Amino acid sequence: MVFVPTLTHHKRIKPIANILDQTKKEKHKLIFSFYFEFAKRTEKVMRDLIYLTWNDHRLKVMVMMMMMVIVSWRCVLGLENINPIFFDEGLSHLFGEANLIRSPDDRSVRLLLDKYTGSGFISSSMYQHGFFSSLIKLPGAYTAGLVVAFYTSNGDVFVKNHDELDIEFLGNVEGKPWRFQTNMYGNGSTNRGREERYRLWFDPSKEFHRYSILWNPTKIIFWVDDVPIREIKRKEEMKGDYPQKPMSLYATIWDASSWATSGGKFGVDYTFSPFVSEFKDIALDGCNVSDSLTTVTRDNYDNINCSSSDQLLITSDYSTISPKQGAAMRRFRERYMYYSYCYDTVRYAVPPPECVILAAEKDRFKDTGRLKFGGSHTKVHRARKRRRRNRSTPVVSAEL
Repeated sequence: MVFVPTLTHHKRIKPIANILDQTKKEKHKLIFSFYFEFAKRTEKVMRDLIYLTWNDHRLKVMVMMMMMVIVSWRCVLGLENINPIFFDEGLSHLFGEANLIRSPDDRSVRLLLDKYTGSGFISSSMYQHGFFSSLIKLPGAYTAGLVVAFYTSNGDVFVKNHDELDIEFLGNVEGKPWRFQTNMYGNGSTNRGREERYRLWFDPSKEFHRYSILWNPTKIIFWVDDVPIREIKRKEEMKGDYPQKPMSLYATIWDASSWATSGGKFGVDYTFSPFVSEFKDIALDGCNVSDSLTTVTRDNYDNINCSSSDQLLITSDYSTISPKQGAAMRRFRERYMYYSYCYDTVRYAVPPPECVILAAEKDRFKDTGRLKFGGSHTKVHRARKRRRRNRSTPVVSAEL
């Protein structure tokens, strides 16, 4: 069916002449921002817009590109309310400025590590709860000793009682896969680390995948693409161990030769540098405390009112795990988790209150929280891999 634009539809569209009067950069920003907002409100009108005939050929190409991007986001994440930002809209340089390279369209950034320095960026504001997400591509080849981190923290403000939520990618020797871990600290509880370690079902250096952290007043969910890999439900017994203070988003790449790979056995080899990690389509969605406070301090953060924003977070699709996604999470943890603090009875004779002890999971782990002999479900995994060799569906996809 060919769409015939009406006056009503034209009223929703900024006049093209007004956009073209802006500088090239501002024009592109206006166009992208407009179509992101428009796509969020109504997919039908976006589909129809393809049929509009405009004189500016470049604008038509951009509309088509935006449609392709929107479709790809939904294929990758499966979540609809993702609103990527421009770098200068909500992010800023943290360290290693020469090793932070922004793209011409300001929607992606490369973080480099060389023998002189690593690099990183930080959100321009702190958030009292939020959804933090990015498409990330990791360095390839030899990456031992390397850490690429995507995390939230308030350690700069609350030095002695900081909160933190981590996704940390741990490099490896050439030919062996990246591993990664998630962690949670609340109220300075660094002596009560709550880390879990995993392998991935894909090579994160070959293509972009979306990694996300959801933090609301009642739960925390770590996501890989459309698969929730870990859920922490807040319990009263946790008290201050559940993060409750505003945090900033960070992304960094740095040398962790002392511990990241085989306990420090293999360090960073700078003959392979520079090591390049890429971040794009970064999303920050939550209660921006700068709307209430100019500066967050240890004394004033209780004055932040985030009730309406928290309600939106709690009811968002990325705060909800569907039955399919729940099944995908169980499969992921069964096949790819190789350490959990919940089963580490050497560290915790009594599991922390948020732990949900599953008999099927517990049987696979030693009292150190690590897998029993075999290390990574090796025999079972190889058998399953043979059975699925000719299947095109990802092993833990939420679409299964």
